Amino acid sequence: MKPYLLALGAGLVVGVVYSLLNVRSPAPPVIALIGLLGILAGEQIVPVAKRLIGGERLSVGWLRRECGEHVFGALPVRPNKDAGREPGGTVS
Repeated sequence: MKPYLLALGAGLVVGVVYSLLNVRSPAPPVIALIGLLGILAGEQIVPVAKRLIGGERLSVGWLRRECGEHVFGALPVRPNKDAGREPGGTVS
């Protein structure tokens, strides 16, 4: 129940911001997508800042592991064409 209340609260805050900016909801698709991108990118600022303040270095691997899946979702993987085949090329 708590996540739903937090989502409702976040929605209310966004609604107030929309109202202050005179943007009607639902916003035009491009504006909505840019806003969602901003939300996703903004969520990554805190972990990156904590790491930098803690004196740790940023690496591409850490960014991919900690931020990548959250921003892009679980990316699809290509099925292995050789899965289930025996070394001679026959399907088991």
